Amino acid sequence: MNAGIDVPQIQRFGALYIAAARLKSMSKWRTIIAAVDVGNPLFYLIAVGIGIGVLVEQGSGTSGTNGIKYIAFIAPALLANTAITGIMDETVFPTIEGFKWRKLFFAQNSTPITGRQIALGVYLAALCRAIFSVSIYYILLLAFDVVNFGISFLLMPIAVLGGGAFGALMLFAAAKIEKEDQFFNILGRLVIMPMFLFSGTFFPLSSMPIYLQPIGWISPLWHATELGREAAFDYGISSTMLLIHLTFLITMLVTGLKLATRQFETRLAK
Repeated sequence: MNAGIDVPQIQRFGALYIAAARLKSMSKWRTIIAAVDVGNPLFYLIAVGIGIGVLVEQGSGTSGTNGIKYIAFIAPALLANTAITGIMDETVFPTIEGFKWRKLFFAQNSTPITGRQIALGVYLAALCRAIFSVSIYYILLLAFDVVNFGISFLLMPIAVLGGGAFGALMLFAAAKIEKEDQFFNILGRLVIMPMFLFSGTFFPLSSMPIYLQPIGWISPLWHATELGREAAFDYGISSTMLLIHLTFLITMLVTGLKLATRQFETRLAK
């Protein structure tokens, strides 16, 4: 009955099989994905970076952005946000689809593939999407002469780390919910939008009212943005803060993945 099926190999590389299946599914939407991954950066670089940036620099020069041109100042934040939104899309929707809409995970779990491997496979595929999106964005930053090739290359792994940290928690959250009706509203209005606006994206977090700053402190976007600015422009962040930013993101990623894999196994065992 199992002739031609290498069960030990499936058990060993189950997560990679799931990731490959997810990437194949994404490839059906490659034109749309490519259009979004090129169109969004162009819009922000032209409208926000160049358009609003000119007004900001005319009003206050570069004093409000620690001596950095405005378009360069926001670039690490936009890059990190691209990773965060990309990996969120590829963890939340496939997870809800797998558990509820099409129940694919239950079929996959009936094979030697475990719940943990399914979770990790979905996550790995989402990371691939984030890497693709961030790479395109970085190429556009180079084309617009926003950053210089060299040490700024670190912007990409930093952005992916920020996206990976947030995506791990989203993987857990999507696996946890039973009714998704209000989940998307809460996610968009109470998580994504405040995080984008109040994480030092457009101006230093310290320039915001003190009652808004805690949003940035717990936001992976702020931590990734600060690391990116330091890597690209020698932003003047202390070694202690660099360690805090890095530790925060790694802790969020590891904790999120542990919670997610456990939740996948628990839900698939029902």
